Amino acid sequence: MTMSGRSYLPGFLPGRRSLLLGGIGGVSTAALTLGHSGSAAAARSAGSTAQQPPQIDFDFDTGNFVRDMPTFDIGEPDGDQVGGFIAPMDVTLQIRTNNMVHFGWYDALAPYHPTAVGVHTRIPRRPSSESATNRNMNIAGLHATYHVIAGILPERLPVYQEIFTLLGMDYEDESEDLTSPVGIGNVAGKGVVAARLHDGMNQLGDEGPRYNGRPYEDYTGYEPVNTAFKLRNPSRWQPQLTTHNRRLGPPIGDKGVFTVQHFATPQFALVKPYTFDDPGQFELAAPQHSDHTRPRDYKRSVDEILDASANLTDAQKVMAEFFDNKLLGIGFSVHAAAHAHELDLQGWAQLFLTHSIALHDGLVVAWHNKNRYDAVRPFSAVRHVYGNSKVTAWGGVGKGTVDDIPASEWASYLAVGDHSEYPSGSTTLCSAEAQATRRFFDDDVLQWTHPVPAGSTLVEPGISPAADLELRWDSWTAFVEDCATSRVWGGVHFKTTVERSVELGEQFGDLAYEFLQRYINGDVED
Repeated sequence: MTMSGRSYLPGFLPGRRSLLLGGIGGVSTAALTLGHSGSAAAARSAGSTAQQPPQIDFDFDTGNFVRDMPTFDIGEPDGDQVGGFIAPMDVTLQIRTNNMVHFGWYDALAPYHPTAVGVHTRIPRRPSSESATNRNMNIAGLHATYHVIAGILPERLPVYQEIFTLLGMDYEDESEDLTSPVGIGNVAGKGVVAARLHDGMNQLGDEGPRYNGRPYEDYTGYEPVNTAFKLRNPSRWQPQLTTHNRRLGPPIGDKGVFTVQHFATPQFALVKPYTFDDPGQFELAAPQHSDHTRPRDYKRSVDEILDASANLTDAQKVMAEFFDNKLLGIGFSVHAAAHAHELDLQGWAQLFLTHSIALHDGLVVAWHNKNRYDAVRPFSAVRHVYGNSKVTAWGGVGKGTVDDIPASEWASYLAVGDHSEYPSGSTTLCSAEAQATRRFFDDDVLQWTHPVPAGSTLVEPGISPAADLELRWDSWTAFVEDCATSRVWGGVHFKTTVERSVELGEQFGDLAYEFLQRYINGDVED
């Protein structure tokens, strides 16, 4: 499960211009009145003779920071600067980061709800008169976001500091006064970070070696059976030899430098889940379809991959890339569902956390089984079955389908994730989020349309799609079906794998919904 290109901070969509602002140059400079928080920010810049920075046109009384944050525009993304939008990270870290941010939102807004209680913090309920406006909830939620980012991605703080400044807020206000929205947000954000600091992800790098431990380093002792140069066991995962800093599409990085994949964060299998105790309690049959001691099943799985490769259409290439971008294909689907329903600010925060818990816990179980079965990827299996024999398949960038490619030279359309094949993490996540959202709204409505300009694919820029396309999913059922099949089109998962992963993932949508509803209704012990 790879991130398309790079991963991005919560709340930001790469390349998207602001719906509120129309670009920095056109921002209204009208000051926002935020009382103490706004006056402190203004005081810091009062002595400067430079032009005052523009401010984001956001109405704290009627706005919704969860809904509107993707439109907060502070300029063009810059991946080469620490303060830029872009935060390169493995998708497991992206899921964990988003999950913690969403917990910060929920816990910060719970005191303004008639029955809800926080999960990581139990902040006293505020008077009902304070719940009549979004102002306090917006301020609390934004401060919670800031402190979650400060606790797990401090190098990204310049982005959020600039947003706070543009909003007229004071990111240096460290108040923990639980009668004020600033204090509530600060306590909620810090509480989430403290609760997850030793959740098994090794955020501090102190789970492994006593000296010189590195943040998020594997401490499980995982070692692959195969090497990038020799397939000793055709049923087990083989690290791939890749170009340096390989991303989806043309190589990025040092030309002539090649690297060998390492299993990305295998310790995520040991991360503490929210809705169950043991990831082994969820049944997932062994991947007999990729067991080389069952040659007929093994070859059938390979032939299904080659058939999909040989018949790739522009729409399938587009969808393969769309779902490979976890922020877009999975992260922003919940935005579409929220827009298709009438929700207030509390509803948005509750929906996002329901969705996020489903993703987090589904990923824990997916990684548990990736460690357990350590299953082979299609690129290794294709070469094992057919060797140097010629096959019919996609021939590479701009070559279309060819009938004379040696199997040993075959490559999947998508970049192969740096972890084992079974189950499909992407499909598990799509299924989990779909079921969580179905339960939240008690319907299957998605209503998401995504336009794709001609020539905009990352793998074949300027080539595919040959004409403008529009992706559309009216229902979560259709969305999950395309998400699952896209992994086969992309050549990174077997057909049987994605079919089983749909069944696996759905369970975590149910568990996430039922878990959070207990907190929303206040049906939990102190």
